[in-house]
Amino acid sequence: MELFYLLVFGGLGLIVATLELSKNNKDRINTSSAFNSFKNNYLLVYSLMMAGDWLQGPYVYYLYTTYGFEKGDIGQLFIAGFGSSMLFGTIVGSLADKHGRKRASMTYCITYILSCITKHSPQYKILMVGRILGGIATSLLFSAFESWLVAEHNKRGFEQQWLSLTFSEAIFLGNGLVAILAGLFGNLLVDTLALGPVAPFDASSCLLAIGMAIILSSWTENYGDPSESKDLLTQFRGAAVAIASDEKIALLGAIQSLFEGSMYTFVFLWTPALSPNGEDIPHGFVFATFMLSSMLGSSFASRLLGRASIRVEGYMQTVFLISSASLLLPFITSFMVAPTEKGGSISFAGCIQMLGFCVFEACVGLFWPSIMKMRSQYIPEEARSTIMNFFRIPLNISVCIVLYNVDAFPISIMFGMCAIFLFIASLLQRRLLVVAESSWPLEKVRELETEPLNNI
Repeated sequence: MELFYLLVFGGLGLIVATLELSKNNKDRINTSSAFNSFKNNYLLVYSLMMAGDWLQGPYVYYLYTTYGFEKGDIGQLFIAGFGSSMLFGTIVGSLADKHGRKRASMTYCITYILSCITKHSPQYKILMVGRILGGIATSLLFSAFESWLVAEHNKRGFEQQWLSLTFSEAIFLGNGLVAILAGLFGNLLVDTLALGPVAPFDASSCLLAIGMAIILSSWTENYGDPSESKDLLTQFRGAAVAIASDEKIALLGAIQSLFEGSMYTFVFLWTPALSPNGEDIPHGFVFATFMLSSMLGSSFASRLLGRASIRVEGYMQTVFLISSASLLLPFITSFMVAPTEKGGSISFAGCIQMLGFCVFEACVGLFWPSIMKMRSQYIPEEARSTIMNFFRIPLNISVCIVLYNVDAFPISIMFGMCAIFLFIASLLQRRLLVVAESSWPLEKVRELETEPLNNI
């Protein structure tokens, strides 16, 4: 392996370790033992859920190729997954508010396990069913668990600032450390033990089953609005009214769609961007490096969210601007760096782009706990899952469009479009800060009025 990859990975690992070990009392939040027990239970479940997801990711495309499917057929399978998340996932995810977030979390486990089972069949129709089930599961993963956490946190009377701690640690573990370990474990199953490309999906099913058992035995049920008089259409209408009537919620949804749309586009395009001429790159090691970058971002986020004087709406403007600049690098290098010959090791332009991609992944690590914090502040509890799934509709549409037209535009142009989207997100974030500040004094007064006397 080239020295460049080792230096980048080692440098990032050193920075992450230094940040974590150098935390002082100002960076740490004093909590109660009851909260720590609650938090650790959620982190265990969330890590198992994310491990089940990460184990599958690197091998989905590869599995389809081993079954002999061409790029076009595989593209249709991926489009079906995102389309399912947009259509069926929105409906199923929204039912969590009425029928319970614990039930929805268990439904995620069951649905994803069934999706994994379909991977044993080489029949296209069965694989299509698996992608549809996977799309539904994805919507539940990114709505039901967070909705359960926020509601349960508030129900138990924990301080709001402690919620930020759970968010940042969940991303550090679930989207960082667990992703790296899942990648290494998947490599062990497929390459070292030669168990075949279906093995990671079987391992994923086992982890999801363990997580479901923990949910069943230790979680209590909570709801958004369990009113029997509200049907699904009424829930949708209520969520749409909430988004239209509250500018903060509408801005938050637009920001999330712009960033996540750019993020998923990056996931599809980073491999051809780093090896446009068939350069030999260690995909697993590069993926681990990106996840380490995400851990770096979440480590920064835990420090920022732990300071009551720092507002998440403020620093996220800078995060979006930096992420925009980082994804602009492929566009810039396409003009400034001469193309290399086919094959060989990573080019100079590829090295520059990889460093930029590491910066973008660090922004991703900052984004997740920060957007979770803002969602907990602005989205009403009674329709939390429904609104969060509404946010994913434009995201899934944009990803389907990108997948369908992935060969229509040069990669540099696609990244340039993502950079523009992220710049727009920074402008919307600025507007969100202005709107939030205009309503902050009244909210602060109410907070002080309800605060216990011994805390004033």
